[in-house]
Amino acid sequence: MSNKVIKYASSPIDTGASSYQNNSIMKDGEFMRLALAQAREAAAAGEVPVGAVVVRRGQVIASGRNAPVDGHDPTAHAEIVALRAAARALGNYRLDDCELFVTLEPCAMCSGAMLHARLKRVVFGAPDPKTGAAGSVINLFAQAQLNHQTALQGGVLAAQCGALLHDFFRLRRADQRSEARLSHPLRDDALRTPDAAFAGLPGYPWQPRYLSDLPTLAGLRMHYLDERESVEVGDEPGLTYLCLHGNPAWSYLYRKMIPAFLQAGHRVVAPDLIGFGKSDKPKKDSFHGFNVHRQILLELVERLDLQRVVLVVQDWGGLIGLTLPMAAPQRYQGLLVMNTTLATGDAPLSAGFLAWRQMCAKSPEFDVARLLARGNPQMSAEECAAYMAPFPDRGHRAALRAFPAMVQVEEQDGAAISRTVRQFWRERWDGQTLMVIGAQDPVLGAPVMQALRSNIRGCAEPLVLGQAGHFVQEHGELVAQHALLFFRSRV
Repeated sequence: MSNKVIKYASSPIDTGASSYQNNSIMKDGEFMRLALAQAREAAAAGEVPVGAVVVRRGQVIASGRNAPVDGHDPTAHAEIVALRAAARALGNYRLDDCELFVTLEPCAMCSGAMLHARLKRVVFGAPDPKTGAAGSVINLFAQAQLNHQTALQGGVLAAQCGALLHDFFRLRRADQRSEARLSHPLRDDALRTPDAAFAGLPGYPWQPRYLSDLPTLAGLRMHYLDERESVEVGDEPGLTYLCLHGNPAWSYLYRKMIPAFLQAGHRVVAPDLIGFGKSDKPKKDSFHGFNVHRQILLELVERLDLQRVVLVVQDWGGLIGLTLPMAAPQRYQGLLVMNTTLATGDAPLSAGFLAWRQMCAKSPEFDVARLLARGNPQMSAEECAAYMAPFPDRGHRAALRAFPAMVQVEEQDGAAISRTVRQFWRERWDGQTLMVIGAQDPVLGAPVMQALRSNIRGCAEPLVLGQAGHFVQEHGELVAQHALLFFRSRV
């Protein structure tokens, strides 16, 4: 650990009681952010993400991160590491004029060390309800019998500190489940696109994650992206952008939007529907139905415990995805809706969609790469080919054949729930909605989207992209930047 002195003022902070207290309050957030940086280093090293810094008169004199695993040392908590470095820096084991900032409420061991060091003040971020010794389980700092009293303050950037820990353990559990499922055999009635088909895809560098134990999956392996950068958004945790694709796309569709969301400090979850992308592909067309895909997505949202969600939908991602918020409205705060519709069964389908359905029925082995190239001349040949990667042969294309015929007419699967959902969007939706329309889309273009807008309470004037077609996300950089500004000012 470094013991380099880092200055945060042009001159040392005044040690008078009144001015010191005011400066301390002003600096608490800055020092806790430095502790968060140490916590992220711990996470990157595979340690529980806890970080600490020791401050003396407005200067950081030492820092520390959790290192018990790496150091084979049960005492190597972030606070202990930082205290040792501070004592070396000052040449004294007494740290009377020092403050310690730590991202997690200290345990009994660390609290005892802080009291022995005679710290002036301890500031922590998130509470620890299991082992916290600064008020959650016990409060060693409140023991009047001790010969030294250290001031205590908790809750500084608690949301961000807690989110870092939550994400670490969530991902570790997901990784453990993924490792356990690696040995699960592929179901006899399904296919799995070889990993080699996805090697070197342009603009798609993210780590694959898999689930197979959701009840409705029944052993089928579902792929999803779950990414978050270590960037802070004020004093609040970021949003979760839940990005749902349609047919014949997969999560590759969002590759131009994901980086902007991540850079702004938000979480992005982008699943591949069963039958698409890196998810397993049932051999029979009959597997695919509105309700089964909807239920899988509902279970995924629940499993990942998604909160503060901005739902991002297009094509079938909208037909299915627009039905999700009604099931758990408290999870959703925004909607980014692109060329899609609600298929309620009581309105005629557009002429463009009927033509698309007829083409799919007549040519079920259509070239996905060629389809993308025709509507998106700005795309490279490699990008177009990436859309084709999940579907190496006819056996892998059951979803592509089944989905066009699934759009609801009269009382088809999903029509009734879609009518109920229409009432939800008309009357109960209280989140913010950004609509983006690809004007060149012959299937779900401006007329369809304006009709959908009339059913979404509070939907503002749409952003119309004159050069965009059905796959609006291929203009994703512009869409993402517009969305970040829109939701930052409203959510």
